[in-house]
Amino acid sequence: METLLLLAILLAVAKFSGWIFEKFNQPIVLGQILAGILMGLIIERNEIIIEFANLGVLMLLFLAGIESDLEEFKKVGKPGILVAGVGVLFAFIFGFIVAYPFFDFGTAMLYGAVMTPTSVSITVKVLMELGKLRTREGTTILAAAVIDDVLGILVLTIVISTLREGSVHYDIILKILLEVAGFLAVFLYIGPVFMEDAFRRLSKIDLPEATTTFAVVFLVLFAYLAEHLNLASILGAYLIGLSIGQTSYKKRIEDHMNTLGYSIFIPLFFVDVGMRIDPRFLLQAKVFALLYALIAMLSKVIGCGLGAYLANFDWKSSLKIGIGMIPRLGVELAMITTAMASGIAGSDVLTVAMTMVFLTTLVTPLLLKRIYQIL
Repeated sequence: METLLLLAILLAVAKFSGWIFEKFNQPIVLGQILAGILMGLIIERNEIIIEFANLGVLMLLFLAGIESDLEEFKKVGKPGILVAGVGVLFAFIFGFIVAYPFFDFGTAMLYGAVMTPTSVSITVKVLMELGKLRTREGTTILAAAVIDDVLGILVLTIVISTLREGSVHYDIILKILLEVAGFLAVFLYIGPVFMEDAFRRLSKIDLPEATTTFAVVFLVLFAYLAEHLNLASILGAYLIGLSIGQTSYKKRIEDHMNTLGYSIFIPLFFVDVGMRIDPRFLLQAKVFALLYALIAMLSKVIGCGLGAYLANFDWKSSLKIGIGMIPRLGVELAMITTAMASGIAGSDVLTVAMTMVFLTTLVTPLLLKRIYQIL
């Protein structure tokens, strides 16, 4: 009963804190994480909260996958791939370089991986306000962000598997790349056909919400399969969402999973992220944390901007795209919690990453609005 009461309290706190932040035109997620930091000072995490949060992170990646529009990617395929690819490469290298003087080789690799993804929810809001979302730059940012997340998850998968082995083995990296390539091939080509047939049959089951139930079943099953293959569980969650997103059941499942995820599990995940953060470490690591956040911003502006320039954008548009790719949020935190669950990261990594999340989220709207005013 005490655990149920605790879950009720955490959910209420998550929603109220998110509501307060939204009133100040700030991301709801930041409010939930901050509430988690405060709750962590007075409440201890237990196994039930942890498992709810674990399901929350899988649902977050599942929904990211199901919302991905492959047709949109095809329209801006080359620019999106160049922006994402060069951006991820630069972010990983910059993240590794800035961390290596402070940490060992393996931890520096992890910091490089954590720096790679982009979360454009903030950018989308700003571009919508400016009426620039459906421009070539805006569409490229949207496509690149999703490709960026996939590449970031792949990089983390390789880093986690390498660190589990204790050293860099190129044969193991090759094995991981082949497994990931196989995963991608299955989910992109066979997955949608299999999911369409599976849900067509399952929809005939005369029980309430049968399709939603089996969407959760497939989500957990393929996340477990990815973990069993020594890949990141969030990779399986993302790809099963991507497969279902290509079926005629996408809208129904997406609506119901959004309700299920954002009413219970995903808010608990972000509160749990906050509860994992040690405020004392934030004070101790402030120099590196601030340096890491600054480099994270520069890596995306330079890397994604260069990728855009190589895709035949002029330097003004390239700069806008680079700035639009700065923010970090959901996927980064999902990656870190996955690394923590694997035993290769501690609360120190999470705290540094949270500094990056807060600063990139606060700075991007100001920079993006300013750059559209002057260019």
